[in-house]
Amino acid sequence: MRALVYTGPNSLEMADMPEPVPNAGESVVEIEAVGICGSDQHAYHGTDPRRVPPLILGHEAAGRVVSGPMEGERVTINPMVTCGTCRYCIEKRENLCPDRSLLSIPPREGAFAQRVAIPPENLVVVPEGVPMAHAALAEPLACGWHALRLAANSFVRPIGDARLVVLGGGAIGLGTALGALVYGIEDIWISEPNPARREMLAQAGPFQIYGADEEGPEDGTVPLVIDAYGSEASRATSTRLAAPGGVIAHIGLAGGGAGLDTRRMTLQEITFFGTYTYTNDDFRATAQAIFDGRFGNFSWIEERPLADGAQAFADLDARRVRAAKIVLKP
Repeated sequence: MRALVYTGPNSLEMADMPEPVPNAGESVVEIEAVGICGSDQHAYHGTDPRRVPPLILGHEAAGRVVSGPMEGERVTINPMVTCGTCRYCIEKRENLCPDRSLLSIPPREGAFAQRVAIPPENLVVVPEGVPMAHAALAEPLACGWHALRLAANSFVRPIGDARLVVLGGGAIGLGTALGALVYGIEDIWISEPNPARREMLAQAGPFQIYGADEEGPEDGTVPLVIDAYGSEASRATSTRLAAPGGVIAHIGLAGGGAGLDTRRMTLQEITFFGTYTYTNDDFRATAQAIFDGRFGNFSWIEERPLADGAQAFADLDARRVRAAKIVLKP
C-alpha cells in the first residue's frame, strides 16, 4: 500500500509499505481522511523519542472497514488502544491505561496510509451524509471535550457562567472553544499569534480573538484558562490571567516545565491540572456532537491529497497555513 513515511527529521516520503497485519479480532480500515496533529509535527521535527523513523505517522482518521468485524461500515477511529482490564480502564479513565498504545507509535503504524488495523471497539459508526473529513476530527475535538469536562468538575458554579480564554488557536484550541459553546459558555476569547489564523478564527465562531500585541482580558479576571499550547510562556500567561479560585487546564505539549507562578496559584487557590487525550466516552460523545452538527460547519479545515503531505508539513512549519487543521485524503 502507499503511505506517507517519516524517514528522519524534517523528512517525509511517499513509499510502498507492507499491508497492515491485524491482530486476532481486529478490523482493517481503508482510510479516507486523516488530520495532521501537532504531535505529528513534533515527530517530524525529530523531537518525539517515541516515534523513531522509518514510521507512518497520523492518528486522526476516518474511513471504511474493508475486512474483519464491522466490514462495510463507515467509521471514525479512536486511535488509542487500551487493555480494558486495568484499574484505569475499569474506572473509565482509559487514557491513563499503562498499557495503552496509539496509532503512529510503535508497534502500531499510523494512518497516513491507505489502510490501518484497529480493534473494532475503537470504531464509531459514521452516519451517511457526514463527510469523512469531518468525522476524522473526532480525535482532536475529543481532547478539548475531555478538558472541558474535567474543568466543569472543578467549578463551584456552572461552567456556562465562566469567561474562557484559550491560549493557542490551532485545531485543539479552536476545537476546545467550539466545544465550550456546546457546554453553554458564551464569553470565549482565543489568543493566537498568527495573523492569518486570527482572521480564520474570527469567522469560525462567536469568539473574541487577539494577538500578543493586542489587548485581551485583564490579568486576574478569567475563571477558566485552557492552555492549548503548553510552553513556558503560555503557562506564565495562564497564571497571570486566572481569577482567584479559577481553573487552568493544561492540554498543550509544546515542552518545558517552567512558567507557573505557584505562589500566586497558592494564595489565590487557583486549580491547575494536566489533561491528556480523552476517555472512550469522551470520544463517542464528541463524535455524536459532530454528527449532530453541534461543532458548526468546519470551514476552518483545509483538505489536501496525502501525496502532498510533505508540502503540507513544510507549509505548517513556515506558517503559510490559514486553516486550523489540514486533513489529508489518501
